[in-house]
Amino acid sequence: MRVRDRLGIGPEWQVRITYVMELSLVGMLFIGLERGNFGIVLNTAIALAVAQLPPLLERDYDVPLDPALTLWITAAVWLHALGTVGLPGAEQNFYRTVTGYDHVTHALSSSIVAAAGYITVRALDRHSDVVQLPRRFVFVFVLLFVAAFGVLWEVIEFAVGGLASMTGGQAVLTQYGLEDTMLDLVFDLVGAVIVATWGTAHLSDVVGAVTERLAERDD
Repeated sequence: MRVRDRLGIGPEWQVRITYVMELSLVGMLFIGLERGNFGIVLNTAIALAVAQLPPLLERDYDVPLDPALTLWITAAVWLHALGTVGLPGAEQNFYRTVTGYDHVTHALSSSIVAAAGYITVRALDRHSDVVQLPRRFVFVFVLLFVAAFGVLWEVIEFAVGGLASMTGGQAVLTQYGLEDTMLDLVFDLVGAVIVATWGTAHLSDVVGAVTERLAERDD
């Protein structure tokens, strides 16, 4: 049984929750504007853009993303944006005040990256008669793909934070020390393991659609 079935949340409710999250992202964007906080504005704007990817992929590329997958993607970016805003009137956001919040968002975000890697490699495997990828290789590939992306992200965070310190500007991305960085990478791999283990059950329809698109390009 799929995780989405175990939760007992039907497609209609999944769509409603996704819609509420998108509306609240708009609200967070205006909060960032009202506070004059460029970090909140940028993070919520990116979250809003990512939340529009599922309907774009469905409409323009015929990639079937059911309400559960759309909710998964939206929840990942929504939690990240919420973490930058925090409670109204609070001086610190959730990333600074809630223990482990950063790690949860890393696990969710990395699961999206892992899903992209999984879909790509499985679609190539199914599309090409030359490429033959054993299941264990796909598992390892997803882990390495996410690990590489996670390291790149931490380097970007370090560079952005250092640049903000040098120029006296706002730090759009923040690191909280070596231990926090290492834990972020560990939780990145947690998200990758989840996708690599259960990707077949949840992403087969998307893999099939991407494979068909590849076949159409060859015709």
